[in-house]
Amino acid sequence: MEQKSPMREKILATIINKSTLKQRIFDNTFSTFNELKDVLFEIASELDDDLDGRLDKRVRIEYRDRGKFEAQLQIASDLLIFQMHTDIFEFDSNHIIWQNNYVQSDRDNSYCGVINIYNFLSDSFKFNRNADEGYLIGRIFINREKAFFVEGKRQTLVRPMTFGNAKICRESLISIMESAINYAINFDLLMPPYEENKRVTVDQFNTKMDNSKFVTGKRVGYDFNVDDI
Repeated sequence: MEQKSPMREKILATIINKSTLKQRIFDNTFSTFNELKDVLFEIASELDDDLDGRLDKRVRIEYRDRGKFEAQLQIASDLLIFQMHTDIFEFDSNHIIWQNNYVQSDRDNSYCGVINIYNFLSDSFKFNRNADEGYLIGRIFINREKAFFVEGKRQTLVRPMTFGNAKICRESLISIMESAINYAINFDLLMPPYEENKRVTVDQFNTKMDNSKFVTGKRVGYDFNVDDI
């Protein structure tokens, strides 16, 4: 049998180690995402019960399972979309995570799966306004040991410097979801600046039934700052 070169052996070892690591992280992220779906269904049911008889029936509180890697929660005029990415990520060299002792002790701890949380207007999907903008308001990172941290608007549960101190659990997911919902419903739609809309083409009006010609988003024409991410 032909002897393998040191470089070939190194390649084989890297493939084995990294593929095993990344598959474990994927499994952790996927199981967490399935639990997140259960939490969203529970929150939607509880909110619907609590608001019964106290809200216009046209206002919807609804959970939707959109497949293995996506779920939606509609809260009145807001739509929260939860999307699990199927790949595993490493952080760039400038990320604060590299100052974390848990990551410094073992680089494998830094590899993470991610669940993204987006906020859209529910009307954007209802009326097929394909050019409307949504906003990434949160990200949940999960590693091989189910340690996690959260980046996002008003998300303070576990930040990068405390990564490694806690494992993701149902109670954590409830807290993250409630923070995301609270942010979204208080993140109001602003009227775009006049200067942004003072000119309209004939084509836009001739095709106005195609609502995607008119872009709407909560901060269209304004900066969306990552002030607390």
